[in-house]
Amino acid sequence: MNETKILIEKIKEGIQEKKGKNIIIADLTNIEDTICKYFVICQGNSPSQVSAIVDSIKEFAREGANSKPSAVDGLRNAEWVAMDYADVLVHIFLPETRAFYNLEHLWADAKLTQIPDLD
Repeated sequence: MNETKILIEKIKEGIQEKKGKNIIIADLTNIEDTICKYFVICQGNSPSQVSAIVDSIKEFAREGANSKPSAVDGLRNAEWVAMDYADVLVHIFLPETRAFYNLEHLWADAKLTQIPDLD
């Protein structure tokens, strides 16, 4: 398994650890001129849950994939936090913000993988 796939797996585990929901992995590798190879999109129900998911992703990615984000934006109000792991961009949304921006629709050409919620 290559480094990017391991990183995505660890990001997914970090999201699930804090009960993040509706995880979508968008594979952009077959689309030209994209800023990264994968998007991981998920949501938390409150700003505090969004922040907890961000911290959990950082921890899982560091310990499991030896990777740190080069940038984390949006923590101030935690409605939409973007984490930049070079080949992988992670987006953690509040539900209403996610619905408004609808990234999955913007990247409709991407191969989307829905990860079932853990209950």
